[in-house]
Amino acid sequence: MTDAGQTGAETQTPWWHAPRPNDGPRVAALLACGILDTPPERDFDDLAALAADICDTPIALVSFVEQERQWFKATVGFDVRETAAGDSFCIHAIAADDLLIVPDTLLDPRFIDNALVKQMGLRFYAGMPLRTADGHIIGTICVLDRRPRTLDPLQIRALERLARQVMRLIDLRRALRTQTEADARFRNMADHSPVMMWVTDAEGRCTYLNRLWYDYTGQTEEQALGFGWLDATHPDDRAMAERTFVDANSGRVPFRVEYRLRRADGEYRYAIDAAAPRFGADGAWLGFVGSVIDIDERREAEQALRDSEAYTRLLLDSTAEGFYAVDTEGRTTLCNPAFLAMLGFASEDAVIGHSLHDVIHHSRADGSSYPASECPILRCARDGQPSQVLDELFFRIDGTAMPVEYRAHPIVRDGRVEGAVCTFVDVTARRAAEAALRESEANLRALNIDLERRVIDRARQRGRTWVVTPDLLCVIDAEGLFEAVNPAWELLLGWTERELVGRSAFDLIHPDDVADARRALVELGEDKPLAGYENRQRHRDGGYRWLSWTVVPEDGLYYCIARDVTRDKARQAELEQAQDALRQSQKLEAMGQLTGGVAHDFNNLLTPIIGGLDMLQRHGFGTARQQRLIAGAMQSAERAQTLVQRLLAFARRQPLKTAAIDLGELIDGMVDLITSTSGPQVRLVVDVAPDVPAATADANQVEMAILNLAVNARDAMPDGGTLTIAASPETVGPGHRSGLPPADYVRLCVSDTGTGMDEATIARAIEPFFSTKGIGKGTGLGLSMVHGLAAQLGGALTIVSRRGQGTRIELWLPISAETIAAPLSITGRGPNATGNALVIDDEDFVRLSTADMLADLGYKVTEAASAEEGLALLSAGRPIDLVVTDHLMPGMTGVALARTVRTRWPHVPVLIVSGYAEVESLDPDLPRLAKPFRQAELFAAVSALTEGD
Repeated sequence: MTDAGQTGAETQTPWWHAPRPNDGPRVAALLACGILDTPPERDFDDLAALAADICDTPIALVSFVEQERQWFKATVGFDVRETAAGDSFCIHAIAADDLLIVPDTLLDPRFIDNALVKQMGLRFYAGMPLRTADGHIIGTICVLDRRPRTLDPLQIRALERLARQVMRLIDLRRALRTQTEADARFRNMADHSPVMMWVTDAEGRCTYLNRLWYDYTGQTEEQALGFGWLDATHPDDRAMAERTFVDANSGRVPFRVEYRLRRADGEYRYAIDAAAPRFGADGAWLGFVGSVIDIDERREAEQALRDSEAYTRLLLDSTAEGFYAVDTEGRTTLCNPAFLAMLGFASEDAVIGHSLHDVIHHSRADGSSYPASECPILRCARDGQPSQVLDELFFRIDGTAMPVEYRAHPIVRDGRVEGAVCTFVDVTARRAAEAALRESEANLRALNIDLERRVIDRARQRGRTWVVTPDLLCVIDAEGLFEAVNPAWELLLGWTERELVGRSAFDLIHPDDVADARRALVELGEDKPLAGYENRQRHRDGGYRWLSWTVVPEDGLYYCIARDVTRDKARQAELEQAQDALRQSQKLEAMGQLTGGVAHDFNNLLTPIIGGLDMLQRHGFGTARQQRLIAGAMQSAERAQTLVQRLLAFARRQPLKTAAIDLGELIDGMVDLITSTSGPQVRLVVDVAPDVPAATADANQVEMAILNLAVNARDAMPDGGTLTIAASPETVGPGHRSGLPPADYVRLCVSDTGTGMDEATIARAIEPFFSTKGIGKGTGLGLSMVHGLAAQLGGALTIVSRRGQGTRIELWLPISAETIAAPLSITGRGPNATGNALVIDDEDFVRLSTADMLADLGYKVTEAASAEEGLALLSAGRPIDLVVTDHLMPGMTGVALARTVRTRWPHVPVLIVSGYAEVESLDPDLPRLAKPFRQAELFAAVSALTEGD
């Protein structure tokens, strides 16, 4: 004990001459106590108050001295929580290594200039060192007063006992913290264990069951703890299981028992329950720790262990990537089934223990071989240098080359490189795949033997997986900040660990995904795991990658694993686009079949109608009023004929028939149809130049194109607007926007004042099935059909548009060198206007109408209802100069009939009439006439057929 009041200046060694204590080990001992900067605690406060009461001082402190500061765990009569070490009284007590009493600080040269003496008037100090079990003084319990004084022997002994109580509290806190951390580590390990685990107390009551037990059995803690776990056993096995457990608990010996355990779905499965006794450090009986393994498929314990090992190898064996490991000499120590399958090996025996060069023959992508010293895999195994090779050739055992990409990471233990683990994937099938876990066989084998060994093995395995897996692993705190990331982040996204740790995870998320990510973080905060959550993460180069996340919350942290699914997303989008295109194509095909059939039937119905009305007009039947009615009926029938032709054009049943057409007359004829289609909110403006020349085109197809463009324009003006259809002659020079060669053209222009298109939409506007109208509101074929028509005619289609300023579609058509054909009329009889004609058609009214037209032209007509009947008439010797036959009839078709007639009666001309022109089945050299037709059209076709006779 040192007492400045009892030791004279002549015998007291001045402080500035005293050696400073060895602060390194002492401060380390202080930090190991974990007491610094902890909140106040009542036990410490009570000890400080007791010291003040016993010593009769207004101030008492429990003080700890670090290198640069003095910090107070408990204070009485003192509001300061810490001071600089230079102003500390306690550091003198630490240097003295004993109780330090300063009766009057103003008489001690060490404290005359002390800030606490000058500013707070402290005159008395007595400090008892706080000494650890290994002899380090980490602080003091001290009393202070503002008047000079000293302590009596009783007070000194009390202060000494209080110092020991302070150290007991510190040791107790450290022991409790150590035990709590050990319990937390055990529970965390057990809750993530692949087997069910349990713990009992000395009385045999179950005090803990891991998470898998509750998931497996469906029990709650209230149902399972104590002896409730027996309720999950099969009724026939319960007595046996209970007896085994009670006997083992009484004898305090390990046990192993098989019984049937009820799963959450009610099914009973065989399980092995094995346990080891627990004893305290003093030998006291604590109970059992045990595990339960489902062994329904195999009863023997050895097989159950193999099943457990297989469980831990699941990721390794199921991955599509080849996985293998080599030692520093290049010998293969481990491989997975994907490795064997991809390289063609039948078993591991041909691989394990063999040199890498004997197992894998590889070369650079250009076929050149690696010198042994430059092999990236061996260099990694020898020097610890990771490598990533994106273009390499591996050779299978049959000699075939396999392009791969692979990664190699060193195996480092205790700072020493012991080999390398490598993953590779056949990039002809899939370039990015899962990496496999390695070396997991020993983990579960040790589970029922030594719990501590299992924990060590599992931690070692996880650490290795953290390094070698290509999946992104990370730990994120509750605020969304990265606490740890694995090396895959740099390999996949370019971000190093130094750049990410401490940074917000939201900094890397695509702005459109941030809101969803914050909602996911809230759910994690409610202890709800996430699986299959996807978002986009920014690469260091500025691009984005799609990741699929699995996140498990634990103790305020989020443990995350993410897989790159960018290519999967792209392939899925391509598949959905292809499936949508297929559905649209099938829908259009079905519509085309239905439309073509309906149009064919309409043509058959219209043929006798138009033929009859035409005859009435030509012969002038009826009064003037009746003639007007007949003319109106003919006009309606012709409109119906036009509608049917448009249906056939939609169904692709109408061949392209180019001729010189008058665009002005064609547009005028469509005004009523376009007006009714566009609706009252759209104002139609027609602007046809007076000098528009004839264009080379198919009138029906051009009508369909104009109608399609008009409908698109209407849809682009939901609130109404102006639709303009214009035609004018234009001269195209070199470099024109249409891409056409220089020449004179007719420009057909359809423009609107609607929403317009941006550049991206214009670039895709003519793609088949591309539409901006939404699902169910368009086929996406309108502009592509118009574009195809223009190209087929030798013209072009151009689009001029700007967002919010409307759209102008220009159809450029070549100018026709021919004159526009005049309407057909009968001006006289043809060269063979008399003769015998055979009319064949299975439709009675169509056949009758055609026969009347030919009879009116001067022919003697014989009718037949089928091709077979017509052939019978010809074979019987009936004189026939002309055959007019339908194409589609029951039995023999008109085409087959025409070929037969050409062969047997080559002098007899044949004219085929049909409801639509079946291009696939009609020979191009067979004369044909489309239904419905008037007598003038029939006369023209027959005249063209018989002129050469």
